[in-house]
Amino acid sequence: MAITANLSQTDEQDRLVREAFAWRNRVDVWINAAGADVLTGNGKELSFEDKLDLLWRVDVVGTIRISREVAERMTHQRDNTALPSIINISWDQVESGMEGDSGQYFCATKAAIAAFSKSLAKTVGPKVRVNCIAPGWIQTAWGQTASPEWDKRAKSESILKRWGSVRDIANAALFLADPQSEFINAHVLPVNGGRND
Repeated sequence: MAITANLSQTDEQDRLVREAFAWRNRVDVWINAAGADVLTGNGKELSFEDKLDLLWRVDVVGTIRISREVAERMTHQRDNTALPSIINISWDQVESGMEGDSGQYFCATKAAIAAFSKSLAKTVGPKVRVNCIAPGWIQTAWGQTASPEWDKRAKSESILKRWGSVRDIANAALFLADPQSEFINAHVLPVNGGRND
C-alpha cells in the first residue's frame, strides 16, 4: 500500500502515521528517508534561508515528530515478533563539515537527525530500537547529472573510489531492520565506502 503526504505539514505527518498503522494495526520497521530537494528542480532556485527553512521543516521537524509518534505506537504493540525498529537518514559529513551553502544547511539538519536518533533510542529502549544511516555520496538524480569536478570529488572521497547507490543504502537499512541485528541500537552507520579524507 502506498500513502502520500506532504511532510512539510504537521497535519500531513500525523495522517501518514495514522494511516500506516491502520493498515495492519502495527508497524515493525519505520524508515524516515524523505528529504526536501533543494538541489534540483524548483528547489534549486530558492534562497539559502528558504532552503534551510524547507530542510528544517521536512528533514528535521518531520523526522522528529513522525519518529516520536511511531515509537509511541510501537511501544504498545504486544506480541512475540521482532523488536520494532526505526531507522533515520543522516549524512556522513556532519562531523567533519563541508564548505559552501549546501554543506552548511545539510550538515546542520542532518547532524540534528543523528543526535535526535541517539536520544530517541535512549528514550524508547528497550521496547523499540532506533538507528541512523549516514550515507556518503549517493548517485541520486543530482549525482547522475553532477559536473565532472563533483564526479571526481565524490569518487575520491570514498576509499572504494565510486559513488554509492540507492541499493547500498537499502541494503544497510535491511541489515539494521533485520531481527538478527537486534543488539545494534542508538548507532549511526556510515555507508560511504570508507571516508577517504
